[in-house]
Order: sequence, then structure tokens, then C-alpha cells
Amino acid sequence: MVAALDVAPAADPATTVTRLRAGFATGRTKPLAWRLGQLQALRTLLTEQADVLLAALRADLGKGPKEAYRTEIGFTLNELDHTVAHLAEWLAPRPAPVPEAFQPAEARVVRDPLGVVLVIAPWNYPLQLALTPLVGALAAGNAVVVKPSELAPATSAALARLLPRYLDPQAVAVVEGAVAETTALLEERFDHIFYTGNGTVGRIVMAAAARNLTPVTLELGGKSPVLVEPGVDLEATAERLVRGKFLNAGQTCVAPDYVLAIGDTATALEEHLAAAVRAQYGQDPSADEEYGRIVNERHFDRLTGLLGEGRVVTGGVHDRASRYLAPTVLADVSPNAPVMQEEIFGPILPVIGVPDLDAAIAFVNERDKPLALYAFTDSPRTRQRLADETSSGALAFGLPVSHLAVPDLPFGGVGESGMGRYHGEYSIDTFSHTKAVLDKPLT
Repeated sequence: MVAALDVAPAADPATTVTRLRAGFATGRTKPLAWRLGQLQALRTLLTEQADVLLAALRADLGKGPKEAYRTEIGFTLNELDHTVAHLAEWLAPRPAPVPEAFQPAEARVVRDPLGVVLVIAPWNYPLQLALTPLVGALAAGNAVVVKPSELAPATSAALARLLPRYLDPQAVAVVEGAVAETTALLEERFDHIFYTGNGTVGRIVMAAAARNLTPVTLELGGKSPVLVEPGVDLEATAERLVRGKFLNAGQTCVAPDYVLAIGDTATALEEHLAAAVRAQYGQDPSADEEYGRIVNERHFDRLTGLLGEGRVVTGGVHDRASRYLAPTVLADVSPNAPVMQEEIFGPILPVIGVPDLDAAIAFVNERDKPLALYAFTDSPRTRQRLADETSSGALAFGLPVSHLAVPDLPFGGVGESGMGRYHGEYSIDTFSHTKAVLDKPLT
């Protein structure tokens, strides 16, 4: 077992990128055996160092061990294992038909590694969202610089210590730091930049990438709506909404952001939501070790500032010293209220009544395209209308959040919620160049 108690040495961005580019130039990252070896080494890290990683997640976000393992370590292992099982198939050259005018000839499509990739991770799932893109980048045969979030310092430090010990130091590096270090990294030339975070920083990343014509993947966020139609099982709906919304204390990019209760469903749904919170977290959620905390005081103050309008159905209790904000449901919320003007990214769920499906669709379409759109409905026609008449990164019926755990589905946004996609084979597409090869004999 690898020790994990010492501190990783500081890594200079320019020197690090130069070293990794030299490593990539040797061709070491291209063989399938190297790629599978790196993925196996990453798997070993996650299993051997699970306790270290869980302790870091607890320190950064108050994550309970069960939730942290399931959403961070277990999620990454599932993605990794799926990739290992299918990688040889995904990398196999794919034949392409050749027009009669060029015969005899053969054509095929191959996937080439891009080169040196930068992965900039966020703080809300600081392990999963650093390592899941890393899985795809390594599987595609790239060298990778990982920039963890400085807002999750314990997890960042753990990654900086452990990744260089388990993975090939000529192809994988970690650069810690805050704005200055990230700015220095963005001064370097990369072959792809993968950023997860908010749109403000996403624009900075994209502008920096443009200087070198570097392609980018931007995994952003936004206000992911939930539509609830009359006639559905409101008890089951509330239970699933509570599990999805208050996971990680609401600090999830695809968490339900607000509910559009259609027709006369609002009042009954509010009661079921309050009951579901009690069933999930007890009378005092602060005593539940699995319920997390807000990442820092700045975000805590932002969130408590959103509680000023609407009627509190349940929750509203908060403590700045411990960064605790109870699972909160708000009713009678105006569409113009501050809580409806930005992505909440915390444990506050507004419920807004709308008269019918037409009004709900119009409400969604008048705003930025969300990362996810959720609906609870028994109507095939409603399902079809939402698929045809709305645009979102993902559309899920009956279960929020969990679509991102299906490795054969692409995960990514559209418009303000992001660009590009990953998970499973889509990660190989993102981190590879799809090259056309035509072979025409001379005789």
C-alpha cells in the first residue's frame, strides 16, 4: 500500500507541460497495453486509498462516507471498468465504404490521441469530476495535466500526492493552486481543455484556448427544471426529487433547480416533499452524517440570501459556523425572485405553479437551455412534446440526476449549459482525433 501522508512538491505549469509533451512525443501513451495499465493503476489507487479520499471529501464538503463512496469513488470505478471492458472495441479501426470511382481501394476511420490534455475540475465533486475525464483522456492515449479545485483543498492535496505515485509521471501530472496557477496553465498550449464549472470562468477558459486554437469541452450548469403533471404518484415523485435535489447538499450541477407544478398539484406536492425530507434525513438533518455542508462561507451567504422570498414549506434552518443549510422547500415563489435568477447550487427547491403544459414548456423555453430537464408524467404525449419542443443537455422522465450514471449515454450541456460531451465511448471521441485513412494501390 502506498503511503499518502507527505506533501506533493509544487509543480510549475510550464515545466510540467513541457515534460508531458516530451513524454507524449516518445509514443509511450499510444499502445493499448499502456492505456489499460494506467486505468488499472488508477483503479488500484481508488481501492487502496479509499479511506484517504473519503477523509478528504469529508473535510472539504462534509460528505458522509456512504454518499461520498457512491457518488465519487464508486461512480469513477464504474466508469473506469466500463471503459476497460470496451476499450479495445472502441479503438478498433472502422472500415468505411469507398465509392466505385475510387476502386480498388480501402478506407477506414482510426482514433488518434490528441496530445497533452488539461482537465480543470470543480469543487462540488472534486474527485469524480477530476478523475472521470482523466479516465477518458488516458483511455484515448493522451498525456494529462489535472488541475483540482482549490476550493476543495484536502481532495486537491490528496490527488497531488497520489496520482504521480500510481500513474506514469511522464504522462500524468497534477498542478495545484488557485487563479494564478490556472491562469499560468491557460498560457500554455494544450491539445484539448476540459473544464467543469460555471459559465463565467468557462468563457475565460474558452478565450484562452482560442489563442492556440485549442478545442474545449465546457461542462457548465444552469437551472435544471422539473415538470410535475397532475395524476402522477406524488409520494414517489417527492421521494425521488428529495434524493436528487439534496444529494451533496444540493451542490450538484444536474440537481433539480426548481419545480413547475402543473395544474392543481402544487399544494399536495409541497406536503409530500416535506414528508420525504423527514423520511430521508429525520427531524434534524444536521444530525445525519450523510447530509453534507456548504463548501465555504461565501457560498453559504449567497444561498441564505436567496431565502428572503416565498413561503418556507420545510427547512430554512441554517448555521454559518458549521456551513449547515437544511434541506429547504419554498412555495409561492415569484418567477422574478432572486432564487429564480441564478443557478441555486444548494439545498433550496422552489415550487412554482403553472396552469398547464403549454405554460410549463413556455417557462422553460424562455430561459437558458438547461443541463437537464426532468418530468414526472404518465402521458406519452407529454413525453413526446417535451422531447420535440424543448432543448436541454439531457431529458429524463421519472428520475432526476441518475442519467449521468449510465455510461453509454453522453453527458454534456447545450448553449449556456455547456458544449461537448463525455462518459463511455463519448469520452474517447472527445479526447481523440477521428482520422480518415484512404489506401489506394498504385497498381
